[in-house]
Amino acid sequence: MPYIETVPEERAEGPVRQLYATDREAFGFLPNFARAFSHRPEVYAAWRQLNGAIKAGMDPRRYELATIAAARRLRSSYCMLAHGSVLASDFLEPEEVRAVATDHRSAGLDAVDVAVMDLAEKVADDATTIEAADIDHLRSLGLSDADIEDVVVAAAARCFFSKTLDALGVEPDAKYADLDPGLRDALTVGRPIAER
Repeated sequence: MPYIETVPEERAEGPVRQLYATDREAFGFLPNFARAFSHRPEVYAAWRQLNGAIKAGMDPRRYELATIAAARRLRSSYCMLAHGSVLASDFLEPEEVRAVATDHRSAGLDAVDVAVMDLAEKVADDATTIEAADIDHLRSLGLSDADIEDVVVAAAARCFFSKTLDALGVEPDAKYADLDPGLRDALTVGRPIAER
């Protein structure tokens, strides 16, 4: 249960009703994170637009790796579970995702993936520690300046979303309890999964 009272689905009107309907259609259920924005649907709409713009120009696998690196540093179970699940369904085997979630530097990723996750982690932890050498290292691995900026904005945007959910006490959706226990436990780095 979040720390704030959210608008119940049956009482939703106007933009909140539209938010709920759109997300129910997209996800097949109403995610807890959508409910968290029921008092500020315009903020959620702006988030979706921003996040969509970030993802549109970025390699999808790289986006997910950068996102879980930032989410892990932020201790966001919700974002780790959501994006770890995408990695496991679309890009890596569940055991590989578990290894990446635990320690991406020893998970068998290539040098580009490790450097991307390192940068995303630094953005989420303390962006003032990033130096020109960090950026030069990514360039030396073949990333363009646009590629590097994609990683930075993906991680920075994750800070907004993860911190909003955690500050409001929003728990990850109960569906994540059905994940393989090893993967689920590796991705649950902060708040526990909601009970059914």
